[in-house]
Amino acid sequence: MTTGRRVAIVGAGPAGLAAAYDLNKAGYAVTVYEAAPEVGGLAAGFKPPHWDWSLEKFYHHWFASDRHMLGFIEELGWSQDVLFPRPYTVVYYDGKFQPLDSISEAAKFTLRNFSLIDFVRFGMVGVFLKLTPKWQPLEQVTADAWMRKWAGTRIYNALWRPLLVGKFGEENLHVVNMAWLWARIHSRTTRLGTFTGGFQAFLDKLAGVLRSRGVELRLSSAVTGIRRRDGLGLKSTSLGLKSQSDTASLLKQTVGEGELVVETASGVEAYDAVISTSSPALMARLAPDLPASYADNLRTLKSMGAVVLVVTLDRQLTQYYWHSLPKEAGFPFLALVEHTNFIPPEHYGGDHIIYCGDYLNPDHEYFQMSKEALLERFLPVFARVNPAFDRSWVKDIWLWKAAYAQPIPPVNHSQNIPPIKTPVPGLYFASMSQVYPWDRGTNFAVEIGRRTARLVMEDLPG
Repeated sequence: MTTGRRVAIVGAGPAGLAAAYDLNKAGYAVTVYEAAPEVGGLAAGFKPPHWDWSLEKFYHHWFASDRHMLGFIEELGWSQDVLFPRPYTVVYYDGKFQPLDSISEAAKFTLRNFSLIDFVRFGMVGVFLKLTPKWQPLEQVTADAWMRKWAGTRIYNALWRPLLVGKFGEENLHVVNMAWLWARIHSRTTRLGTFTGGFQAFLDKLAGVLRSRGVELRLSSAVTGIRRRDGLGLKSTSLGLKSQSDTASLLKQTVGEGELVVETASGVEAYDAVISTSSPALMARLAPDLPASYADNLRTLKSMGAVVLVVTLDRQLTQYYWHSLPKEAGFPFLALVEHTNFIPPEHYGGDHIIYCGDYLNPDHEYFQMSKEALLERFLPVFARVNPAFDRSWVKDIWLWKAAYAQPIPPVNHSQNIPPIKTPVPGLYFASMSQVYPWDRGTNFAVEIGRRTARLVMEDLPG
């Protein structure tokens, strides 16, 4: 049974696809617009011909605590396709890589490198952040100040400062609030998961379900504007028509029913509601009918971009999955991730896959550099993690960039979060900048997408 209501969704990432699933299930006619040629957004993948599995452009995994995503997959009946291998993570400290991905390894690391007092403080801070549900007081202080005070300077400089600098840069070290760091420690697990075939396989399978149920997915279809129907600027006189009723009739014939109009290069179309899952800056540009106060709030939300160089080798580089690399130790990027120590290389034609990833301001030089130039900048790190490395091991490289990848949460950031329901009736905004205090990722993308779908259904019942 259909409601007769038409909803447009801008963006075919996990948030947009999850919202489309729930709205379609409730009987709404849903059209999803996506600028890219494939679904997935920042979680999308790629696959050379000799690979059996796709690989995420920007490294992704699920945590065992990701109840929104794993619950959605269970609802779809695909839980058997979720895999949870046991990869290993190391941090660089005192000139060497040391394990730090379990309670026992964290205890060994602290006792090996620090005093008993440091060990006790490290443990007490970890237990407190893991158990306390109250994040609101923590957003009133920076992560830098809180961790210095309670974890101690030595532990902070060894572990938490490199994380904050790598994630947000030196310029934001005294900006990011403690609630963001609380969320990472409070909710995450050492168990990491993925989907059989890669995230793209999951997203394509979900897209297939949506299409089979009547959802229209318009790929390679960038939205250029979202306007109120009465803001199209069509006048009866300019159209050579006798009256506004003639204009209304023409609008109905050309753009259809609905109070909001979505504009693309191929034309305009009207809907009863529109959900945008874009970045805040893009949303402010797309929707000129937003009040200045709401649009200005969107523009004040800051974020980091991401640059990821994917390198394939003809042999294994290390035995670990994730290497955290402190910038202060001279490493030119944040994380070296050997993906094939997580998912075996036989799924990738025998290739051994290395991610070199970094979060950077969108004006950083890396965004202008070619993949060949970045490879030259990054290759010395391979020799630092494995002195036997030789350039002849390199088989192929890919480069992926995103200007909007990591929201920056300052002190008292909850006051900055724009509501999902915008002041324009029928227009909704659901982005990773609004999942605060939780960090961005597919789990909370699904959560905010489904939450937004519920709001649409409440406001526009069938």
